[in-house]
Amino acid sequence: MRHSMMFTLPLALIACSGDGANSQTPTTQEKPFKTSIIADFDSPWAMTFLPDGRALVTEKAGEMILFDPGNGTKIPVAGIPKSDSAGQGALMDVVLSPTFAKDKAVYFSFSEERDGLKGVALAKGAFNQASDGTTKLDGVQVIFRASPYVEGNGHYSGRIAFSPDGKYLFFTNGERQKFDPAQDPKATLGKVLRLNLDGTPAAGNPLAAKGFNPAIWSYGHRNLLGLAFDKDGRLWEQEMGPQGGDEVNLIKPGLNYGWPNASNGSHYDGRDIPDHKAGDGYEAPKVSWNPVISPGGLLYYTGTAFPMWQGSLFIGGLSSQSLVRVKLDGEKAEKADQWDMGARIREVEQGPDGALWLLEDGRNGSQGRMLKLTPME
Repeated sequence: MRHSMMFTLPLALIACSGDGANSQTPTTQEKPFKTSIIADFDSPWAMTFLPDGRALVTEKAGEMILFDPGNGTKIPVAGIPKSDSAGQGALMDVVLSPTFAKDKAVYFSFSEERDGLKGVALAKGAFNQASDGTTKLDGVQVIFRASPYVEGNGHYSGRIAFSPDGKYLFFTNGERQKFDPAQDPKATLGKVLRLNLDGTPAAGNPLAAKGFNPAIWSYGHRNLLGLAFDKDGRLWEQEMGPQGGDEVNLIKPGLNYGWPNASNGSHYDGRDIPDHKAGDGYEAPKVSWNPVISPGGLLYYTGTAFPMWQGSLFIGGLSSQSLVRVKLDGEKAEKADQWDMGARIREVEQGPDGALWLLEDGRNGSQGRMLKLTPME
């Protein structure tokens, strides 16, 4: 492991391949931050900070790691169900309960195989570290499974966000590269879901009375790999488009976001998809990219380390090997900055001190490093 080493990423643009058929070539920008290499992981997927400054990190193959950035210690977390990590499968998101200080609850998502079919599951357990340092999640139980499970290894999604009042859990289910389920009212695939903290559908979801699955909050999505609330309680989501058409959406209850009937991109075989346009019945993205950035994690920034960026969205770019900033103004969003990071960025997180923390995804040339971004002195 390399710990607390300062390095300078190359300003030359790097060609790459990966998620997304045609990567956005970032505009070279002077980076207004220092980048420190903190640790190496094995294809990390997500991270979340504990109140004491340590972090839980998930890895694609199915490991959850308790990591101490102060001394570099890594402790495996026991009690995690087996993940199916083929293709885009992984042990995915990890988020602390709004009541973690009281109940130590940790929520996480993972892809699994059941009876020959695959899907994304949501689970929770209680964080427990013994006096000898051994760490586990007690009482782990799966509280929600996507519906239906299908064949294939793609577009699981699995991002988690809690409502600002701490009463509800929002969970993303990708359309599993099957297209039509995103518009199917009975399936949870291609949807943003609103659940109670026990995983049951929340009362009052906007489409239940119309015969939709009672968990659905919004629909017509593709591969939803980022979910975050802003300071005013608006829910923002980013998703990978097809060949072009990566999106940032403002999620509102009951709306249809168009996939696969509308997209600002095209099918991988070159077939056209009608663009979003006024009056088509579908909610258009607030920002879209074509060529793509292949968005990974999503963060709404509230920290003080970079005060000029408070209220911005930060997105990890996979095939674009970039960190992307989107400026928000109420319900409006616009592209602001895109920095070449020289590696596929899977996750963006805010540290306790307001620093930006990134995870490289460890595939297609990325090393799987944890990076910390701090202001220039």
